[in-house]
Parts: sequence; C-alpha cells; structure tokens
Amino acid sequence: MSTPDISIMSSTENLLSKLSKEVFSGSNASQHSEDFEQSHAPAWLTKDYLERCLRSHHQDNHLKILKWHIRPALGKGENYGGVLSRIRADYQTGAGTVATGHYVVKTSYEADEFARKTMEPYDIFNREMSIYEQVLPKLNALLHEIGDNEQIFAETMAVDRERSALIFEDLNVREFIMPNRLDGLNMDLSRMVLRKIAKMHATSAVLNERESGCLEIYDRGFFNQHTDNYMPGFEGLMMACSRRVAQWEGYEYYAQKLASLKSNYAKIGKKVFEATPGHVNVLAHGDLWTNNVMVKYNKNTGEALDVIIIDFQYATWGSPALDLDYFLNTSLEERLHLNQQDELIRCYYETFSDTLRKLRYQANIPCLHKFHLQLEEKAFYAFHSTCIVLPIQRNTDTEDADFRAIMQDDERGIRFKDTCFKNPYVQRIIKQLLPLYERRGLLEVTQ
Repeated sequence: MSTPDISIMSSTENLLSKLSKEVFSGSNASQHSEDFEQSHAPAWLTKDYLERCLRSHHQDNHLKILKWHIRPALGKGENYGGVLSRIRADYQTGAGTVATGHYVVKTSYEADEFARKTMEPYDIFNREMSIYEQVLPKLNALLHEIGDNEQIFAETMAVDRERSALIFEDLNVREFIMPNRLDGLNMDLSRMVLRKIAKMHATSAVLNERESGCLEIYDRGFFNQHTDNYMPGFEGLMMACSRRVAQWEGYEYYAQKLASLKSNYAKIGKKVFEATPGHVNVLAHGDLWTNNVMVKYNKNTGEALDVIIIDFQYATWGSPALDLDYFLNTSLEERLHLNQQDELIRCYYETFSDTLRKLRYQANIPCLHKFHLQLEEKAFYAFHSTCIVLPIQRNTDTEDADFRAIMQDDERGIRFKDTCFKNPYVQRIIKQLLPLYERRGLLEVTQ
C-alpha cells in the first residue's frame, strides 16, 4: 500500500544524508539484475524490458541501456499491497547523449499465490492503472482550468496492463522522501497533505458531475459489495484489540463491546463506504496515510516544502470521510490525533469548498456545519482507523510482518496481530479514544 521508503531516522538532515548515500554509486550501477533478490524481482523485469519502456517514453527507438541496477524499494513490514522495485539505469540516446534515469516499478504480488487470490476481487492493479492513465490527467486539467498548477500526483512513465505494472520517476532523486511513519506528521505537513487531497476531492466531484457519473465505477475500497476477502484480517485485528483492551483495568466492558462487533463488522463497514445521496461525494484516495505521502524538506530547517500523494490502488467513490477519518487517525503526531482533528478538518474544508466554487460545481456545497454532520454519519471509520489500522501502520516488530500474517488466523498470524497492540503509542491512543467512540455509539452492533 505504499511506495519507496528511504529511512525512519528522526532528523531531516540525516534523512537526506542517508538518501545521498543510497543513490547508487558508480560501482553499484555496474551490477545487473542478477544481484537483485530473486524472490523479489518479477521474472519479466529485465534490462530489455526496461529498455523498451524507455524507448517508448522518450520516443527514441535507438536508446540503449548501458548499465542498470535493481533492488527492493521497501523493507519488510513497510508495504502489503504489491512489489516495489527501485532501478537506476545509465542509457545512451540515439543522438549519442549519455544520461541516468531513476525509476520505481510497482507490480502485483504475482509470485505470492495467497496474496494474489485474496486481492484479486479488489482489482487493485487494473484500477490503479486506470486512475493514473485516465483519471489523474483529467483532475490536473481541471486545476489548470482555474490557474492552479500545483503538482499533487507523481508522474507516470509507463502503464503495463499485461503485467499489472506501473513505472514512475523515482521521487527520491528530487529529494522527496517518506516521512517517519512512527513519528506521525506535524501540523504544517498535515495541513499541506489535506490541502492537496482537498483539491483531488473537489476536482473529482466536478469531473464526475461533468461526465455523468464516470467515477462511480470505482467501488472496490477496503469494504465493498463485491468481496469480503479482507474481513478475516480486519476481524482478526479487532479480536486482538479486544484481547489487549481486556487486560486494562476498567476497560473490560469495552473489550466485550469490541468482541461483539465481529458479527456485524462487514455490514457496518460497507455502509460507511456507500456513497450517500444528497451528500457531497468524491473519488477518495482510499489509503491516505504516511507511507503514501512523499515529502520534500528544507535541508537546513527541516521544514516541509512540498508533498506528493502516491498509490491509488484503493481509490473509491464515496464520502470525503474515507480519507479524512483514515488519515487523521493513522498519520498524525499524538497531540494532533487526540486534540486537533477539527482544526485540520476546517483546513481541508476551506480548500475543498473554494476549489468547488471556482470550478462552478453545480450540486450543493455544504456549509462547514453540515459537512461535519455528513462526516459524522461515517464516523465508524474513525474508530476502525484508530483501533484496527493504526496498530498495523505503527508496528515496529517486523519479524512476522507480511500479508499472510495479517490475513490468517494461525498461530503466527495471531502472534503478529497481538504484537501490533503491544506498541505503547497505540495503547495510549486507544485508551483515550475508545471511551469516546463508545459514547458516540460507534461500538454498537446495530448501528
């Protein structure tokens, strides 16, 4: 569910220092794909394949790769939604110019039959390719229509439907890196992300209006009417949460409520993901969290200068709450998570409503108060994001961290899920928010 991570060091200066060391040296660049971990590299991802892609992208049939090097883009426990590879290629153009390109290749879990079969009904790779190829260029065009040239999305070099593969420019070379998923984002960076996702949401609402519901085909988010394949993972994590909560004095009542939710969890989740008539609906990113945000920092001050949003596998038509609840309850610094969500929602709303007005959106634009009421109808997803998703995303013990461990209920899977709830940060958040969620009725089986 994410794209290239470089480091989880706390200092921006150290992050960029490590980045510069990890950009392939000349000696490493002379190595070939044989050096790559064979269990990771798709068999078709060869020098010849990349050369064909570069020839097409640069419209140069005489381009030739001189040297290349490939390696995994993420460590264990950093990604569960595909295979990500980082490539450096030195190539010569037909005109004789020698250049170096840096790319990220994103492919499906073709070598893992269990993951492939589980994910297959979500059609995540075909849908993401359609998003990059057909939707995002139209959203950019709408922003240009109102004189907004801010870059929100990564540039795509190639879309290969036959192999379910995408090739992007490697944003690390432009000094975009992932923020530390274990620290969470500060106020300035959170506001920057929300401003950009607000523009995506607003342009998608306008595009769907102008093109007669063209985005409503994107209906296979984490909860949907087509498949329940991810439910064993969600239910297993909820039971792990219940087991942990039961160990806290005075929280036994909440543990019982959590365990009871299992019987109706899928139904409640699907209701959250349904587009509600009369509400403002958008194309939600669907998996908006720290590892799907690339940030460029000021080398001297550590201040965030720009962000780019990546990874659209779970883009889905529905409420803005799908992104707001998910992002605000997985990706922030602790004090923001607990105390300043309303301030961040207002920040989002200002850009969202302003962009809708500039684009002459014809449907009703809710006032801030009504927008909050619409979000409240989907608030179960805030509980889900805090108590089910956050423990996975802040997990620090990666020994068993893989897709099977999330999805399966064997001894190893249970051990991994229980481990996720040992995290002191996760425990502090859940202890404070679980009583609030209960008072709001979000632990009721019949909600």
